[in-house]
Amino acid sequence: MVDVTALGARVASSAVAPLVRRLFVRDGPGAALVDRPVRISALVSFRGEKRTVTPKDVDRIARELVRRALAAAGPGEAPVGEGEAEAVKDALARTLARLGEITVEDYEAVGLGPERFARELRTGVPLAPYGLGEGGLLLYERLLNTASLHILNFLTQRSTYVARQQTVQTRQLARLVQGLDVLLERLPSQSAEDAGFEERYADHIAARHGTLTIYGLDAGTREWPLDTAYLSLEATRPQQAARDGHRDGRHAAVAAEQVLAGRDQVFLRGVAGSGKTTLVQWLAVTAASRVYDHGLTHLIGRVPFVLPMRRIVRPGAELPVPGDFLRAVGCPVAGEQPPGWVERVLRARRGVLLVDGIDEIAGERRAAARRWLRELVRAFPGNLWLVTSRPSAVPEDWLAAEGFGERVLARMSQDGVATFVRRWHRAAGAEAAVGEALLRSVRTTAELTGLATNPLMCGMLCALHRDRRGFLPQDRKSLYEAALTMLLERRDRERELHDPDGLRLPYAVQVQLLQKLAWWLIRNSRLEMDRAEALQLIGGALPALDLGGAGEEDVMRALLLRSGLLREPADGRLDFLHRTFQDYLGARLAVQDLDFGLLIDHAGDDAWEDVILLSVAHARPREAEHMLRRLTGEGTPRGTLLAAAGLRYAAEVEPGVRLLVEERLAALVPPSTFELAGDVARRGGDLVLGLLPGPEGLDDLTAAIVVGTAVEVGTEAALHFLTRFRGHPGRDVQVILADSWHRFDRERYAREILAHLPEQWPVQVSTLDDLRSLRALGGWERIVVRGAYRIEDLTTLIVPERLRYLALEAPHPVEGLAWLSAFPALDTLHMAGEADPAAARELPAGTEITWESDRQPSPAHHRG
Repeated sequence: MVDVTALGARVASSAVAPLVRRLFVRDGPGAALVDRPVRISALVSFRGEKRTVTPKDVDRIARELVRRALAAAGPGEAPVGEGEAEAVKDALARTLARLGEITVEDYEAVGLGPERFARELRTGVPLAPYGLGEGGLLLYERLLNTASLHILNFLTQRSTYVARQQTVQTRQLARLVQGLDVLLERLPSQSAEDAGFEERYADHIAARHGTLTIYGLDAGTREWPLDTAYLSLEATRPQQAARDGHRDGRHAAVAAEQVLAGRDQVFLRGVAGSGKTTLVQWLAVTAASRVYDHGLTHLIGRVPFVLPMRRIVRPGAELPVPGDFLRAVGCPVAGEQPPGWVERVLRARRGVLLVDGIDEIAGERRAAARRWLRELVRAFPGNLWLVTSRPSAVPEDWLAAEGFGERVLARMSQDGVATFVRRWHRAAGAEAAVGEALLRSVRTTAELTGLATNPLMCGMLCALHRDRRGFLPQDRKSLYEAALTMLLERRDRERELHDPDGLRLPYAVQVQLLQKLAWWLIRNSRLEMDRAEALQLIGGALPALDLGGAGEEDVMRALLLRSGLLREPADGRLDFLHRTFQDYLGARLAVQDLDFGLLIDHAGDDAWEDVILLSVAHARPREAEHMLRRLTGEGTPRGTLLAAAGLRYAAEVEPGVRLLVEERLAALVPPSTFELAGDVARRGGDLVLGLLPGPEGLDDLTAAIVVGTAVEVGTEAALHFLTRFRGHPGRDVQVILADSWHRFDRERYAREILAHLPEQWPVQVSTLDDLRSLRALGGWERIVVRGAYRIEDLTTLIVPERLRYLALEAPHPVEGLAWLSAFPALDTLHMAGEADPAAARELPAGTEITWESDRQPSPAHHRG
């Protein structure tokens, strides 16, 4: 039997729209041509003096909708029998007749959206008398939602409505109709059992992944709705590919949520706390939402599977086959899953497989994970895949043979930091002025600029800035120490929990126990432990602690309830709130136990990098110097770069050791490749800037690598360094400079870099402030518009006479492309999506159009 939940969508727009139009009077003289909103009841065609459709015709329209839906199911696939189909028709006809009764005005109805408008129509229509079963009720609801979508779309197209310039809702509904047609093409026939389960599973995904834990609210953590908390980040190509992409200024960076729009398989790297897991949640919820106006047509009709590697990889166990995906991640509805459902979804090419955290499994299991991925991709082609990892956990092009393209999650831009800080303070109920004060500190203090690079660190800075009334730690170790004090000691006291439920552990005891758990996880290459393992570790520590005879179960319960750092993601499993806290606490115990040899032995392991650096921060001066000597003695670029990063963590370093590290680092500067440039900048920081040469005496490639290195450093000192290269004649140097302004303070970069470039290469804009900054320069010739846009903003803020090249990364709007005639010098337009000959014909004479799908001038381009 066919999927009942999809039948409404399977009736094409061309079939539904004419039926819906018959419910309303023709738009013309005498049809409410007024300049104010009108009630929908005044527009229906089956009431009043001007009726062109009888009440019986409404019944026939409902019958036709049901007939076409069942015909779309195919022979022998009808989800309801003849008698129940008649009952669905009767219920639908009575509901559509409500159009003549409701007092909702047209603009109010559009504002409700199709699902809420459908509920408005259902009000006052009892369904019990119709005796609908589960399949009949689902069919009724889907057909009513589909009809409501087309009713609202029809309302926005009436002259009276358009005259009132309700263009936002018009575009939204047009995207809904387009999305519905995409859904029609993508959804296969399904049994009622599959369809019902898929809907329950989608509800689970929305509930499970629809919130984010934001650090620091109420001196602890709080769940934020995903749609409020999600911050769009950038995903860039690896450095070499990015440099090649700079040649046309389009392909170096995309919004992270769009990484699967251009290709089916992506391997995404990002540092701890950079937002990888948040992106996975956002993609999962968006795919499961059954909403079609978000503009991400590649996610419509898809089924997401969130597969955290830390959860599905078990010692001695095989990785799960598709039928076991839900059980492997502890999905509570796994037991209801129809046999073969996952395989049927993947065979229909509807899956979005989100494999999170390759770095979070032991190194010896990663080869098995790659074989598992290869076999799944080959067995089920055509699905969407996103695999995430920390940057150096696996070699470059680790999944290239399996068809995965690589992207890197970029650090937060200054605009991103500002957006996050302002949202955090609104959610916390703090004064806006407090957030603005923090932003001023971050922008003017190099140490804070270096810390505010990802959502986790920004959340910690926000919490501590408010908690300490403006005083902020100036290094990473101090930041974590302050966060621990807030979570472990002050949290209960300041919330007036003087007599908390259960055992109350002193701060020092909590830290000592959490350190033992963290260091055990690190040494065993684990991110989760069984509850029994944790109890054994705690039990072993209790004899040395003065806890008045408390047992390990009491202590475990206290750590889970009160610390805010330890949690139980699944029954019988324990982990830390975030990997970063685990690394910090583990490093403390490693130094206490003098495990420096073990730390250095793991210098080549990406999962240990933060542990090693934080150990340098915890160590006493002689111990830190010993670690730095050992790291440089490794004789590898990685060891040298770790030592260079360690200089910023050590409180005191003997001059001879510092000189040794700087000399070894100088041998890597300038970097030989763009790939190495990112590592050198990230670990060396401002120290690298003093070692970079030029611009005199550098060939074009070396100069481009030097500029790329400084861009990756990303501090105010780096911006000052870049001013030396703004007149460099090298093409790549100029393109990188033009494309990097989002990494710095926008206005200052525009003033000190962009204004001095000899040629205007493509510049990316994503906000109105970006457009205003370019306008303040007198305009710009080549502009790439990232994300959604409003036509009136582009025509108002772009200087018409200067614009020659325009790239629009979002689909073209409902209004078409005729508005581009406002730019007389425009000769090239690049558009996202598939070629659209109709849109191309609207272009002004002399403008050539290219499309993302072909990367070459489209046959539909228009020449005057």
